[in-house]
Amino acid sequence: MALPIASSALSTTPLPLRETPRKLVGAKPTATCPVLQVKPSTTRLNAGKAASSVCVPLPPDRPLWFPGSSPPEWLDGSLPGDFGFDPLGLGSDPELLKWFAQAELMHGRWAMLAVTGILVPEWLEGQGFIENYSWYDAGSREYFADPTTLFVVQLALMGWVEGRRWADMLNPGCVDIDLKIPHKKNPIPDVGYPGGFWFDPLFWGMGTPEPVMVLRTKEIKNGRLAMLAFVGFWFQAIYTGKGPTENLMDHIADPGHCNIFSAFASH
Repeated sequence: MALPIASSALSTTPLPLRETPRKLVGAKPTATCPVLQVKPSTTRLNAGKAASSVCVPLPPDRPLWFPGSSPPEWLDGSLPGDFGFDPLGLGSDPELLKWFAQAELMHGRWAMLAVTGILVPEWLEGQGFIENYSWYDAGSREYFADPTTLFVVQLALMGWVEGRRWADMLNPGCVDIDLKIPHKKNPIPDVGYPGGFWFDPLFWGMGTPEPVMVLRTKEIKNGRLAMLAFVGFWFQAIYTGKGPTENLMDHIADPGHCNIFSAFASH
């Protein structure tokens, strides 16, 4: 599947072939270590008119999901977390590749929030700060408003946010709300990475492409892990009726009998 292609700032207007020079950053010629001269490579970039500063194809010797394999031509390493995994060829269409990348990015971020929202309250319950916590049936409990009101409010708020994200994908930069400071040029926000004062107050996403690419790759890796973790939490709740923290403690106490095989065998 094409989920592991990871996330990137991609818009909808493909660019023609262009020359992307590659060079070593900060390298100085010495008597024993001459600067390597690397010829420019011709690569098709589909970053559109809001081309990301990190959407530069990686060299052919980049890490791959299966060492020694040949990545598909449409996965050139310009997407964070791209390890050349697309056995079904779902990302061969450039337009679909852009949507898949954004879909994985959003699902990964929601999964990280969900996993945090499960583990932290369970820990607080273990410390005695809250009582009778259960994430699995949280939707059936009573809150400050009735379910219909909560659903309508959530639908309106999420619809507004998703509508703006949709507009940004169709016309990158059209929903920019960054502060306009005189004599200061704001960076062009990437699709999926708004950055700026509101979304990047520590300015981690600014600077040279290399550290930015590293941070985005770390994010998508954690997002993939969180998606797998949430699926695991869900199956654990169905088969054991317990939360992930309690399941982990049971496994540590008796790993021979409290594991995935015993859970399936007991149902």
